[in-house]
Amino acid sequence: MLPTLPPSPDPAVVCWARAVADLPIARAISLLAAREPDAVALRADDGTTTTRRELDRLTDRVARRWVVDGVRPDALVALGCPDPVDLVLAAVATWKAGATPMPVPPGLPAAERTAVLDLAAPALVVDGPLDRAGPSDGPPLPAHAASSWKVAASSGSTGRPKLVRATAPARVDPDRAVAPFVPHRAVQLVAAPPHAGAGFVYALRGLMTGHELVLMPAFDPGRWLDLVARHRATWAVLSPTSMRAVLEHPERPAADVDSLTSVLHLGARCPRWLKRGWLDWLGPDRVDELYAGTESSGLALIGGREWLAHPGSVGRGVGGTRFRVVRADGSDCAPGETGEVLMRRDRTTYDYVGSPRTDRDGWHTLGDAGRLDAEGRLWVLDRLADVVRVDGVLVAPSDVEEVLGEHPAVRSVLAVGVEDGDGTGLRAVVETDDLDAVRRWAVGRLRPPQLPVAWETATGPLRDVAGKARRAAWTRPRAGEA
Repeated sequence: MLPTLPPSPDPAVVCWARAVADLPIARAISLLAAREPDAVALRADDGTTTTRRELDRLTDRVARRWVVDGVRPDALVALGCPDPVDLVLAAVATWKAGATPMPVPPGLPAAERTAVLDLAAPALVVDGPLDRAGPSDGPPLPAHAASSWKVAASSGSTGRPKLVRATAPARVDPDRAVAPFVPHRAVQLVAAPPHAGAGFVYALRGLMTGHELVLMPAFDPGRWLDLVARHRATWAVLSPTSMRAVLEHPERPAADVDSLTSVLHLGARCPRWLKRGWLDWLGPDRVDELYAGTESSGLALIGGREWLAHPGSVGRGVGGTRFRVVRADGSDCAPGETGEVLMRRDRTTYDYVGSPRTDRDGWHTLGDAGRLDAEGRLWVLDRLADVVRVDGVLVAPSDVEEVLGEHPAVRSVLAVGVEDGDGTGLRAVVETDDLDAVRRWAVGRLRPPQLPVAWETATGPLRDVAGKARRAAWTRPRAGEA
């Protein structure tokens, strides 16, 4: 018997505050192909295209072969294709087989990858180039929408591995936008291989509602600007890491980005100086920010104009989301008071496999510190686990990173807490060619508890293109350092 995921506890639940999802995703893909067979579905970096008709037929072939080989409805298929076109095709073939896709980043360390696959026990692992062979004709594919439309793998780099299983079934209405902040029809520039997190969600949700996907195998800011102009991209999702690279690129001021209707950014706290740079460049009506986690247990959204009136806020709850900020004893903080951010939606959006849920009476936490204003706007400061107490004062490393990151010689920066016999302080790890200039910059711009007690130069980027960083590698004792 092939392993399967447990059935959804609520198969009627659908994603993004939608009350009804009319079609299995597989049928929606076929419907879009029947309506506009010659429309471009996928555009690769080398200029080759895949039409909707080609996408539909090719994924039919692959899915038929997988069904013959034993992939059953609600089975899990692990997708580690390094090529983004192959990854998208494999995800669609998975839905056509009635199964659930689980993208696995190809660059995941071997031990973490093994831990994830051991936990998932997938019916099929698709590594390397996708084998596109399969019967062009054959028995009908299963008319089944998997009870979970996707599973995200958490490698356990900071703990035990777990799977985050979406409770929304593999169903969609191709004639409606999947969320108020995602356009219904768009030329979506996918800035990095969509193997995990937001990249997978927005690329694939876009595809199933009529987006043309322009796929980049790796993020490059100059290439990103070129592709926007060349293919008249109308929508893109970026992290603050990629936003900085685009904003500082020498070709950016003269780039043709008139086609862009909006850019959505998420994945990490965005420095205010960086956000203002984008608002000055594109205008406040073309920059939106989303706060969310893999679990989709809470969403906050803010547009550029509202952000200018409330700088640093990530907005108010959308998609049936409510937020609370609580003290250590669980009582609610007053407006403006910092505490732990809790969230809930009007339905269940996820289950964990390999780890118990961490809800508190239905309220979920991402472990973030933040505050709410009197009108319900949320400010997110940092992960609670990363906040340090220096001389009795709580210091958020992200505040320090924001100040240091504004220096023109800084390419990326992390601030982490360190502790030894002399007490607790911060280490600044800076990707720069002029660390002395950055240290001088910090004096007068940071309060005394925020000033790093140790400094280190990094030889490469400290965050990935999604804006994620592994802080644990830098938290060793500071004795004997600069």
